[in-house]
Amino acid sequence: MSRTTLISPSILSADFARLGEEIQAIDTAGADMIHVDVMDGHYVPNLTIGPTVLKDLKLYSTKPFDVHLMISPVDPLIAEFAKAGADYLTVHPDAGPHIHRTLQAIRDHGMKPGVALNPATPINVLDHVMDEIDLVLVMGVNPGFGGQSFILSQLEKIRSLSRMTAASGRDIILEVDGGVTPFTARQCREAGANALVAGSAVFKGSGTYAENIAAIRGKSSAQVT
Repeated sequence: MSRTTLISPSILSADFARLGEEIQAIDTAGADMIHVDVMDGHYVPNLTIGPTVLKDLKLYSTKPFDVHLMISPVDPLIAEFAKAGADYLTVHPDAGPHIHRTLQAIRDHGMKPGVALNPATPINVLDHVMDEIDLVLVMGVNPGFGGQSFILSQLEKIRSLSRMTAASGRDIILEVDGGVTPFTARQCREAGANALVAGSAVFKGSGTYAENIAAIRGKSSAQVT
């Protein structure tokens, strides 16, 4: 189903000493969602934040919080992220033994389930869980660090997933995370993505946050309202 491209700035690239203010700033600048990358130093070689910080950050925006768990195991923390206020909770299929059960648990806790696919993860892992998901996240880079360059082979994966989600008949968000710039954002949109995660391109881009978000969305700064 068609929709306006959603922009979900990743706070991984924000000023961590001013996270609340940064979230307010991107909210005002036109962000549709707030993307929170959760890393455990185990599933990926980096550490970020957990549910306690998320709970505090929820005070700074009423936009949906789009939480991407790069942790393993996932299941023991589902309830904590629900209590902290995650709206979307996205997991990797290899971060737990039973992805179907994990997705059901996420929905049972009142959140919208998502599945993230690493660059080498085939899309057929979704074949029997399409009815359980509200979001598919295509990793344009290998997970764990911001500022990486987009892996162009993921464009064909986006095209395939666009056909797959359309065939499901469900309103599934097809999101891309990693290496998103105004240029690669256009490629991703043309391939069928309807949501884009951007960290460096928003927080460290050449314009204001509003101008950077507009550029990723495919609009000129004159169209920023």
